[in-house]
Amino acid sequence: MADDSSPPDAGFDAVSWRVDDFVASLTSLSERSVEAYRSDVVLFATWVLRLNIESPAGVTRTVVRRYIAHLTTRQYAQRSIARKAASIRRYFGWAIDTAIVTVDPTIGVHVSGRSGRLPRVLERREIEGLLEPPVDPEEPEWRRRRDDAVLEMLYGSGLRVSELCSIDVAALDLDAEMLRVWGKGSKERRVPLGEPTIDAVRAWLDVRAEVVPADLEGALFANERGHRLTPRDVRRILDRRSPSPTHPHALRHTFATHLLDGGADLRSVQELLGHSDVATTQRYTHVSRERLAAAYRQSHPRA
Repeated sequence: MADDSSPPDAGFDAVSWRVDDFVASLTSLSERSVEAYRSDVVLFATWVLRLNIESPAGVTRTVVRRYIAHLTTRQYAQRSIARKAASIRRYFGWAIDTAIVTVDPTIGVHVSGRSGRLPRVLERREIEGLLEPPVDPEEPEWRRRRDDAVLEMLYGSGLRVSELCSIDVAALDLDAEMLRVWGKGSKERRVPLGEPTIDAVRAWLDVRAEVVPADLEGALFANERGHRLTPRDVRRILDRRSPSPTHPHALRHTFATHLLDGGADLRSVQELLGHSDVATTQRYTHVSRERLAAAYRQSHPRA
């Protein structure tokens, strides 16, 4: 396994890459997390210099994929590769926002952190950090409200990111605390909405007209360009909010695991997730049992 614990020597054009400015934008992160982002971006920028690419504007999707392949041949751990890919994705999201580049080369590049395994379940403090971040006075109010509603709905209702992006306002029944969702195979199901989700959605609806054009066919969520929200936009939201790289699907896994930890029965969780086969849902019982066993080992004096 390759050792990625120390950053490489920087031989790239630091001015064009503006790594220091990117790192300065990573507010509310631990020093260790900030250093990991810096190291990952410097490693990537140094590598692409070998291809005679001196600035982020010269990076294409093919280059990013070649880099991922390079890390694989160097025998980096899959989890480490996934982290580096997430760092690069966050960097280019920032580069788009600051007009350093006009095209994001990480779109369409997906790396699995764990082969055949579920993503890591987020701890409650991590969930709180996502849903209740420090107030950024420079952030537009509409964006904060939208992001609050998006994340509350992902975690509070266990939606797939594709399901969330396709929601129309007409699918909401806030008085009944329910939402109609069309899942895989165009199967419709009704999922409950918790009080925090309802409050966040109401707050978003109050300013939704500032972002969503009238001709957008009733879409609940939209991006800065006035288009229906995409999975890529949702990943950007998580990149802004999360202290460490994660994925929208991790919120769905966390939703299911927390339900089982709290005593929910398997069939109810299956229905809430929209799984056609209960065997798919049973994967979460393994995760939940592992968590319970860990809690026992840490807490019981005779464990």
